[in-house]
Parts: sequence; C-alpha cells; structure tokens
Amino acid sequence: MSRFVLITPSSDFEQKVRHAVAGGLQGHVKSLPASVLTGDPTSVLDQLGLERPEVLVFGPGIAIEEALRLALVVDVTFPEISVVLVHDDHPDIALQAMRAGVRDILSPLADIASIRAQLERACQAFATRQRTGTQPPREQQSGLVIGVFSPKGGVGKTTVATNLAVGLGKLAPMSVVIVDLDLQFGDVGTGLYLTPEYSVLDAVTGAATQDSMVLKAFLTPHPSGIYALCGPKNPADADRVSSAQVTRLIQQLAMEFRYVVVDTGPGLTEPSLAALEQCTDAVWVTGMDVPSVRGLRTGLDVLQQLNLLPETRHVVLNFADTKTGLSVEDIEATLNAPVDVSIPRSRAITLATNRGVPLLQDKVRDPATKSLTELVQRFDHEWRAKSQKKLHRRVVVR
Repeated sequence: MSRFVLITPSSDFEQKVRHAVAGGLQGHVKSLPASVLTGDPTSVLDQLGLERPEVLVFGPGIAIEEALRLALVVDVTFPEISVVLVHDDHPDIALQAMRAGVRDILSPLADIASIRAQLERACQAFATRQRTGTQPPREQQSGLVIGVFSPKGGVGKTTVATNLAVGLGKLAPMSVVIVDLDLQFGDVGTGLYLTPEYSVLDAVTGAATQDSMVLKAFLTPHPSGIYALCGPKNPADADRVSSAQVTRLIQQLAMEFRYVVVDTGPGLTEPSLAALEQCTDAVWVTGMDVPSVRGLRTGLDVLQQLNLLPETRHVVLNFADTKTGLSVEDIEATLNAPVDVSIPRSRAITLATNRGVPLLQDKVRDPATKSLTELVQRFDHEWRAKSQKKLHRRVVVR
C-alpha cells in the first residue's frame, strides 16, 4: 500500500516528490506511467483500490484533458482521495479542475519544501473526509459562521480573527475560510502574509454567486490549511459590494465549510450588519481602555434594540494589562456581560503580526497563545456540547 500515487512522465518531478515525502512525511510513493491516462480508466481504479492512497498527484507533462477526465472518475469512485494537479494556476484551469474534483493545484516549479507542505495539507484533507464519512450526518447542514466585531478600531480585531481561523484549521483542516469584510482597509491578507489574486468583489459577482465551485476558485489557500477571501485592493471598490451580496456570499460559504470566520470593519457598517444576521456566533473584541469598552457597550445596546444579536456571543478582552487602571470586573460591570477570554498584552503577538505569521500558526510559547487557544476551543463541537451553559451566561450587576 502506498500513501501517495504519482502519474507523470517527468523523472525530475518524481524525484522531488520522493525527496519531499522522505523529508518529513510518512509513507511510500507509487509511480504510474503517463500512458495509463490514455487507456481504460478501470486499470487505474484497480490500482487505486489496491494501493488505497491518500493523495493522487497528476504531475507535469501529461495532457490536462486526460488528467481531468480521470480525476472526475476518481472523485466519484474514491471521494476521500485528495487529488492534486501540477499545472500553472490559471483561472480557467482552476475552475475546470475544481469541477473535476481536484482539491488543489501545485506549480510545476514548486520546490521540495512547497511540495511537502502541499502533500501534508492533502493528507490532512483526506483524514478529515475519511473521519466525517464514517460518522452519521449532522443535523446542522451548514457550518458555524463566526463574526468578529468591534465598534472601535485599533483593538486587534483582525489579529484575533486570523488566529481564530488558523486555530480552527487545526480542528478541521481545509474546512475553514476567513472572509475580510473590512472592504476599505482590510488587513487579513497582510495578517496571513498572502498576496491574493482575487478578492471579495470577485466572489460576489458573476458565476460565483450561482456556483460554489466557481466561488472556491476565488479563495486563496494558506499554508496553515485554511482558505482566505481578502478585501478589495482599491478602497473605492467597497461601494460595489452590497449587503445582499454579502448575505449570499456567507450563505454559500457556510454550506461548503465547517467554519466561516468573518472579520468585519470597525463600527456598525451595512456589510457588518448583513454578516451579523448570518452569524451563529459573534466574537466581540474590546481593548482595556474606557473608549473601547464604552463603545462596545453602546454597540451592543443598539444591536439589542434592533434584535440583531446572535444567541451565542463571546467577549474577548485584548491587550489585558493590570497597569491600565481598569480591572476585568470593571469591564464586565460596564458591559453587563462576562469577559469570556482575556488576551494579555504581548510582544509575541506584535512580532507575529508584523511577520504575517499568526501566533497559533507558529506555536509560540506565550501566555497569549494559551488565551487564543481557549477562544478556539469554544468552537469545538465536543466542547460546546459539554459547556453549553457557559456560552449563555450573563453577569448581573447589582
């Protein structure tokens, strides 16, 4: 049995794959000649049934039409196998590939480290599909939609959102997407060190609104095993995204992903309110200063009057510092709600933010890492089932 099956006439690429696997991935590589693509697909399916691989790689030097034809058959017969296509990442090819069941596209020029990272993500996706395939279907067909909000800017909302997404990616590899709804000055791409080719604007227009496979072609994969949909490059494009389009976008993503993390802009903008209506959970972020806390209390009061507060909420106190003159009890009394997670002021977070590598991605040993991990845990379905009462508790101010 082989963990990886490779089809390619390129001996150079085959050697790179073998080096990538030997350099940190357990398992063996089974190489099949490119001629199998022109014959009866039954022989390939028999090979796959015998080998039971986790990942099938269509390497360089083979006809794209033949590769996609076989990929479609494999996706129907062995849906748990992760199919990776080695090809130039062109939008038209990406769309065809995703329709055929290809999970990801790898550049022919990728180095050994990149190949290893791609194969590792493909194995994680295989494990997730195999695990969910053996369990009874959940009653909830759509994923959790977790909105991250703050009436005030500068409280570290995007840092919380990116770390939350990366942490959730460890719970559900390849089943998490983060959406940047700060449509004017969003920083999700910067926070994840991504240079996306597409943005929210592409995802809410054209065929993407009708076909989830097209929508997925506009997502940017991240090395941590999550996907990102970043904000427009031009702040003026924010006016081209309507509330109805935001609603439709989140509904589509929730049907395709186990977790949808929505990073909103500061304040109660129309896109933020549209997102809030779709959220199963709201994460409210405040700094440890009077303007931030009062702003959050005012915002919560307004949303309560509008009946827009999701049933499940999580209050995150960022930059917690006992030397600010405020205590956690003061903040809870002002908000009339408990602080669920307190993230201490941390130089490690500042360094991670400047590097574009979230703290939870790098597993940095720091008190803030523990706090962010506690936030992620609140969205683990097993934890929620055991701790449901904690999600709805309120502080009574006397």
